[in-house]
Amino acid sequence: MSDTSYYKHHVFFCLNTRDDGRPCCTDHNAEAAQQYAKKRCKELGINGEGKVRINKAGCLDRCDEGPVLVVYPEGTWYTFVDNSDIDEIIESHLVGGKVVERLKI
Repeated sequence: MSDTSYYKHHVFFCLNTRDDGRPCCTDHNAEAAQQYAKKRCKELGINGEGKVRINKAGCLDRCDEGPVLVVYPEGTWYTFVDNSDIDEIIESHLVGGKVVERLKI
C-alpha cells in the first residue's frame, strides 16, 4: 500500500437538491460549475492519477453557504459565483498550491 494519495487534489462539488425550500447548491448552478471545472482541468492536462480529480457529491451540509466545493487532502472549502471563480481556484490552488482566501468559507 502506498503512502501517497492517488490524486494530488480531489475536488468535490456539492450538487445537492432540497425539495423543502431550504437553500441548496443546485439553486446556484453547481452542476454546470462542476462540469466546467472537469473540462477545464482536462484542457490544462492536470487531471488523472497523481494530479486532480473533479467529482460530484451529494449533500455536504453547507448549502447555506453555497454553492460549495471542497478540495482534499487539504480540506479547503470554497464558495463560488461563476466560472471566473472556478478558474481562480484551479489556477491558484490546484496548479499553484495557494489557497484563494477571498473564496474560502
